Amino acid sequence: PSYGARLLSYDESSLRNSATVLKTIVDGSFVAVICEDEYEAVKAQKHLSEQVKWSVTKQISVNTSMPELLKSLTVETSQVRNAPVPFPEESRHVKASYYKPYVMHGSIAPSCAVARYSEGLLEIWTHSQGAYPLRDFISRLVKIPASQIHVTCIRGSGCYGHNGSDDAAAEAALIAVSFPGRHIRLQWSREQEHAWEPYGTAMYMELEAILANDGRISHFRNSIWSDAHYIRGAKGYLNAEVLRANPVERKINPAGSGGYRNADLYYEVPNQTITANFFAGPLRTSNLRSLGSYANLFAVESFMDELALQAGIDPFEFRIMHLKDERAIEVLVRLKRIISHITKENNEGIGIAFSRYKNSAAYIAVAAQIKVHPSTFKIKPVKLWAVVDAGEVISLDSVINQIEGGMIQATSWTLLEEVKFDEQGITSRNWASYPILRFNDVPEVEVEVISRPNE
Repeated sequence: PSYGARLLSYDESSLRNSATVLKTIVDGSFVAVICEDEYEAVKAQKHLSEQVKWSVTKQISVNTSMPELLKSLTVETSQVRNAPVPFPEESRHVKASYYKPYVMHGSIAPSCAVARYSEGLLEIWTHSQGAYPLRDFISRLVKIPASQIHVTCIRGSGCYGHNGSDDAAAEAALIAVSFPGRHIRLQWSREQEHAWEPYGTAMYMELEAILANDGRISHFRNSIWSDAHYIRGAKGYLNAEVLRANPVERKINPAGSGGYRNADLYYEVPNQTITANFFAGPLRTSNLRSLGSYANLFAVESFMDELALQAGIDPFEFRIMHLKDERAIEVLVRLKRIISHITKENNEGIGIAFSRYKNSAAYIAVAAQIKVHPSTFKIKPVKLWAVVDAGEVISLDSVINQIEGGMIQATSWTLLEEVKFDEQGITSRNWASYPILRFNDVPEVEVEVISRPNE
């Protein structure tokens, strides 16, 4: 039922009366039932879930605001970047803070794997992101040499980043080893996928800046709070490892796992101070698209608009005056040209942003036209634009697909998605409690790609 729950007892004798079970496997708090078909397995699982007894020792404290909770859980602080001229505290400065909640992969279909153990060979079919790393992790779990494990990657519900696919494969492997000679198919339910996958961590950012008389940023300071963005391969990263009779304690070091990616400005600002605060949060987290960049760029670019407003300078011009990189400037200039003729209706606005991923990869300038309902304040995306410079492009359609998908997913994250939880555990266990952008709400997306075959 929750991360800290441990198995106290269950009644296997009554289970036989509710479903046709081939075998029950109990290893600590890991309980599995093997049935000939899916319907029998679902009946058996439902019966066990209703009468099994658990102890719950680990409780989540939610008696404070999420930013305050995250700050209180800080375990390590790192000075990522120090300004040559310290931030003059006495000067008049602009401040803002931003928060990103926990978000999930939310794969449309739950994770699934098939495993078979026969004559010393363990075969696994999975949609994992990496066959060879997963083979090593499962070897550690089932105590079978990696040379006797064969992992085949097949198409599944998704695995970009770290969703539940590795867990499903590991669980299928554990069951197959206990029941040799047969193919074991294991599929998570929707509730299991929502509640047990590794999430993208919540983050909190506090930004400050000083504007010089000419409107330029003279000092910039950014403090970030983040949990781990990458745990794959760490001890205890698989759910099954921490549930077994001899559990592996999940020890995750959040430092250096992508939390401060894109936290420092790509803009020409002479004095930048970046502080990364790492916390050990209440929920299981791992890598989800772009790691810390999504939250950091949302904060940085929202803050650039705040500064442009304070300086009384057009948001496009404010960004361009802080850039020397001609490729960065060009994506902004082209975007401005595209949206300059757009007419806005009542309660509509257009926002813009710029980034260079990791401050070293592809350039992008984006715009979003939104409509705000005057009484409910609900935000509806009308249209999105992007101008992209990814250097030499091998497949133009693939680049456009990547940008469209990223922008639609980011829209869903920003407007709708948040993993909810309370003292008992995760409460976002279905699409009603964790809504995502529906097809009829997807805005039109227009992408322009700058061709640079020599870059």
